[in-house]
Amino acid sequence: MSNRSWYYAAQGQQQGPISEDELRDLIARGVVTAETLLWSDGMAGWEKAGQIPGLMSGVPSLAPGAPPAFNTGTAAPAGALAVKLDTWGFFGRTVLYIFGQFLVVVTPWTAVYLYRYVIERMQVPGRPNLGFSGQPLDIWYVFIAMGVLTYVGFSDSVILSLISTIAPAFLGWMVLRWVFAKLTSNGEPMPLRFEGNPLAYVGWYVFLLVSCISIIGWAWVLTAWMRWICRNVQGSRRELVFTASGLEMLWRTLAFSIASMFIIPIPWLLRWYSAWYVSQFALVPRGSQPM
Repeated sequence: MSNRSWYYAAQGQQQGPISEDELRDLIARGVVTAETLLWSDGMAGWEKAGQIPGLMSGVPSLAPGAPPAFNTGTAAPAGALAVKLDTWGFFGRTVLYIFGQFLVVVTPWTAVYLYRYVIERMQVPGRPNLGFSGQPLDIWYVFIAMGVLTYVGFSDSVILSLISTIAPAFLGWMVLRWVFAKLTSNGEPMPLRFEGNPLAYVGWYVFLLVSCISIIGWAWVLTAWMRWICRNVQGSRRELVFTASGLEMLWRTLAFSIASMFIIPIPWLLRWYSAWYVSQFALVPRGSQPM
C-alpha cells in the first residue's frame, strides 16, 4: 500500500479523494467496511475494501461515538480537464467519422467510435475512469440526418441550402444532450444533463456563421458560445467553465489551419489542437464564477 488518494462509495455517491491515512481512519470507525467499494489510481475498477490486499488488516477499532475525521460533504476537487490522444488512433477515427458523413448509413457507428475513444481518454478531476455508454442506435436518426444534410448542401435550391446550413445546429444540440446523458464514471452513470434551450443554441450557431464576415470576430463568438454551453450543464456540485480567450482561440485555430495546408503534419496538429481545446474546460466550485 502506498500513500495515494482514494475514492469510496457511500449512499450511492462517490466520495473523495482522501488520503490513505484518512481511509484507514474511516475503516477503523466503521464508515468504510469490507463491503464498501473503493477506487484509486492504477486500479482497473471499483473493488470491495475487503478484497484489496493489506487494506483491512492492522486497522485498530476506535471507541463508538468518536468524532469523524473526514467530512463526506467535502467538495470534489477543481481543476482543468485533459485528454491523452494517440496521434494515429485519433486521426484514423476522425477520418472514419468524416467518411461516415458521406456514406450516411454508417454515420452512427463512426460517430460513437470517435466519441467513445476521446471520452475514455479524458481526465476529469474527481471523476476516475470516465466512460461513454452511448450506442450507435440510440439516436441513429440524428446521425443519419447529418449525413443526408451533407448532400443537401450541394443543392442549387436556396431553401435546401438554407436548411442544410441551419438544421445541423439543432441536430448538434440533440447530440450534445445525448452525450452528456451517456457519460459514466467507473461504469456508473453520471447525473449530468445539458439544459440549454434549442433555439438559443441555434441562435449561437447562426451568430457564429455571421461573425465570420468580420474575419476574426468568430473566435470571440465561439468562446462566448462555449461559456453559454458550460453554464447550461447541470447535475454536478461543480460548475463547468471554458477558460480560453478569443485571442487564444484565434491564433491557435489560424496556426492549425495554416499549418494543415502542408498536409503531412495534420495528424500531429489535430492532436495538438484537440488536446488544447479540451484543456480549456475546467471544473470549479459552483457559484465561484463572476456573473
